[in-house]
Amino acid sequence: MSYGMAAALQVAVFQHLSADAEISARVGTAIYDALPSGTVPETYIALGPEEARDRSDVNGRGSEHRFTVSVVSEAAGFAASKELAGLIGDALEDAPLTLGRGRLVGLWFERAVARRTGSGGAVRRIDLRFRARVEDN
Repeated sequence: MSYGMAAALQVAVFQHLSADAEISARVGTAIYDALPSGTVPETYIALGPEEARDRSDVNGRGSEHRFTVSVVSEAAGFAASKELAGLIGDALEDAPLTLGRGRLVGLWFERAVARRTGSGGAVRRIDLRFRARVEDN
């Protein structure tokens, strides 16, 4: 197995989401893998946890990555957050990502969980889980 493609996958996902005009219109540059210090915007996207498994075979090294992209918002109601989550799902499903190392075989949406968090449930959070299959060159 090679975990060496994990960083390249994350960079490609970040770049793809950042370049999407509809997503940028909603959150601007508020796409993070680590929250900045100080005040964060009312709505932002966070690149989150990941699990990787070996998928090497006789043809070479490969891995399967299950990763989470979250929409976090203090806006009232879930409607706007769900619309943004839908845009993320549309942007990533079968996206033609170019990786700095290896190649993407496929990228698929697996599931989403929407919930209230924070004090009194004031924060809406939608965690979108994706599965990516990558092969090393």
